[in-house]
Amino acid sequence: MKIAHRKLIVAAAVVLGGVAALFAVRLGADGSAPAAVSAALPEGSRPAAHSDGDVAYYTCSMHPSVHSTTPGTCPICSMDLIPVTRGEIDTGTIHLDDKQRQLIGVTTGVVVRKPALLSIRAVGRVTYDEAGLTDVTLKFRGWVGEVFADSIGARVERGAPLFTVYAPELLSAQEEFLESVRRVSRGSDRLLDSARRRLRLWDMSEAQISALARSGKASTYVPIHAPVGGVVVEKNVVDGSAIEPGALLYRIADLSRVWIEAEIYEADLPLVTLGEKASVTFPYFPGESLDATVDYVYPYLDEATRTGRLRLIVANQDGRLRPGMYADVRLSVPLGEQVLVTEDAVIRAGESDVVFIDLGEGRLGPRKIELGRRTAAGYVVRSGLEPGETVVTSGNFLVAAESKLKSGLEKW
Repeated sequence: MKIAHRKLIVAAAVVLGGVAALFAVRLGADGSAPAAVSAALPEGSRPAAHSDGDVAYYTCSMHPSVHSTTPGTCPICSMDLIPVTRGEIDTGTIHLDDKQRQLIGVTTGVVVRKPALLSIRAVGRVTYDEAGLTDVTLKFRGWVGEVFADSIGARVERGAPLFTVYAPELLSAQEEFLESVRRVSRGSDRLLDSARRRLRLWDMSEAQISALARSGKASTYVPIHAPVGGVVVEKNVVDGSAIEPGALLYRIADLSRVWIEAEIYEADLPLVTLGEKASVTFPYFPGESLDATVDYVYPYLDEATRTGRLRLIVANQDGRLRPGMYADVRLSVPLGEQVLVTEDAVIRAGESDVVFIDLGEGRLGPRKIELGRRTAAGYVVRSGLEPGETVVTSGNFLVAAESKLKSGLEKW
């Protein structure tokens, strides 16, 4: 059983080519073994200084604490020792032949420069288009007679009666108008225009004024008509209620167009411009998307969430969108020509971002880069890479383990 176990260890080491160093003892900053291990080695087996490209020492893939100046086998597991050159220690460069690359699944890709498109996703909520809100108020004191638009949510047409009202001042104004009409018939029209203007100021329509002139009789209860068509979203009248001048009686919303207010992260705000096109989806209508336009960017942030707010306009002719609905907003912002590297090629090592460059002849070397924004095609590279360079796109964590083994972990 011991022999079979040893064979399995040897086979694993051959496949990984030293990758097991991920679980090994951490080397010193100068590439030497830890003090306790170095002290346990024979004096002649400690690593010696060599020039770049020379073998600095020999080590075991399974036991990197073992250092020797000569080839041989590991005293712990009897595996063949592998050479580590001074250049590999200084740069972290490793060598993998085609067979080793195939065994650990190493693939590569080319760094490109092309137009980049940043996708910004935000959560939104449907709300009223405030430009389509209309309040119904009166300029005189009165009492409600009959209510026709009797509930919130009722749809009303422009010019449709909302309720009737009795008001002594309005009744007196009608009487004055009729008296002016009678005077006109006797040849005097000096006060007619003034009486007509007063009725208009109290929101009687021309049709109502003409009907009043034809009937010759003032109405005790005058109907108040809807100034616009839409949906009643607020109602503060009932039969018989008293009305004060300026009190809000109805609020009517035009829902043929609605707003979507969306929250986006503070870092994305500078990228959003007025007129930007967006795609909006709703959980209530799976598989459907609507086109929207950025109409306004609010000039403040939410201090609790550190997000900014956008206002988008969406057509709603069929009335399916209702205020309060949640929406998923996606904006595609062009970033222009950028150097891009795929997400799989980047290793996030603490505060550093590292890729492995294919240096040719089987050599792979780590390089620190500076990344910008993440796009659908990969990361924008701010510095460290040029178009046309070849980077490792898979198997890079195993390559990183081998590189760290040979460079002493502190190189990157």
